[in-house]
Amino acid sequence: MEKNFFKIAFLIALLHFPNNVLSIQNDNFDTNIIIDISEQRLYLIKNSSIIESFPISTSKFGEGSTVNSFKTPLGNHKIKDKIGDNADLNTIFVSRINTKRKASIISEDIDSDDDHVTSRILWLDGQEEGLNKGKGMDSYNRYIYIHGTHEEGLIGQKASHGCIRMFNNDVIYLYDIVKEGTNVYIRA
Repeated sequence: MEKNFFKIAFLIALLHFPNNVLSIQNDNFDTNIIIDISEQRLYLIKNSSIIESFPISTSKFGEGSTVNSFKTPLGNHKIKDKIGDNADLNTIFVSRINTKRKASIISEDIDSDDDHVTSRILWLDGQEEGLNKGKGMDSYNRYIYIHGTHEEGLIGQKASHGCIRMFNNDVIYLYDIVKEGTNVYIRA
């Protein structure tokens, strides 16, 4: 309990430093996202308050930005594209195209051979040149998403191939309330 209180206080404090290197405030949006890899949580922040918290799954290969590393990138991002309007729950996307097929959800702690992107896609664009933007490390060109997964039994632990996985119902809920341009800060 005490650890979570201090973590939440820290996250809120990040929003109150205008010259902070995080640059998480955006005059056009009152909603921001903080992804905390150490807690495997996604925090939805609105008007400097945490309004929602979701369990997630980041990369089983760790953190980093190198192309083909399958690692989750750190730092400031924005949601550049939202893909999946009105797609059915558990729909499989391949190369961001709705296949109209539904994934079989695995609720057990099982890492399957597949890495389905399901339900919704929030495509992230890195904002920090040399960290998550630019040649050989660009989050957008690496196809880093926040998305649903068929491996829901692995949510809460590092299991992805670089993206941020969510429960399918959670990613649909998040998709419906955030806009393109929403700030996303990923921290270890």
